[in-house]
Amino acid sequence: MAKVQVYNQEGKKTSTIELADSVFGIEPNANAMHLAVVSYLAAQRQGTQSTLTRSEVSGGGKKPWRQKGTGRARQGSTRSPQWTHGGIALGPKPRKYSADLNKKVKRLAMKSALSTKVADEELIVVDDIKLDAIKTKAVVDILAKLDTAKKTLIVTETADEVIYKSARNIEGVKVSPVNALNVYDILNCDSFVVLEAAAKKIEEVYA
Repeated sequence: MAKVQVYNQEGKKTSTIELADSVFGIEPNANAMHLAVVSYLAAQRQGTQSTLTRSEVSGGGKKPWRQKGTGRARQGSTRSPQWTHGGIALGPKPRKYSADLNKKVKRLAMKSALSTKVADEELIVVDDIKLDAIKTKAVVDILAKLDTAKKTLIVTETADEVIYKSARNIEGVKVSPVNALNVYDILNCDSFVVLEAAAKKIEEVYA
């Protein structure tokens, strides 16, 4: 069981927490993390791009000139790809870019990412973050007291609208509840700030 220091939102040490080695202390699997990141980034692509083929472009129903005797190349339509205003040959069409992963690989990738943050000493456990109102400056002050890096991920137990709206305008800072946590966001941050309740929930889910 790895022992990690717990801080309050003032940046002062309050206690320690033991994290399960089965979740936060495994040997990271680089291949599983790579697959998870590729899958996540692929799923972000909309795939809505679309071009018109010759059959979809309006016009071109009439043959431009007769087949033989003009000295010009034969043409059947003014909407063929070689014509101006013609259709697009082999252009992109709507498609899905998503790449599915099986559950075992997803779990292994998540545990590997969490273990990497512990090994790199980038995990910061906070007992709780309490804000009286939605105020960006309050979150900026808290992160400054915790001495976090510019790219910071804050993980809450459940969706917290006050924390989310207070932090969403801070460059490089992202807030995520445990059920929306993903490998890419974990690896992409330099400071991994996890509320104590969220850390226990992560253990429950992935232990």
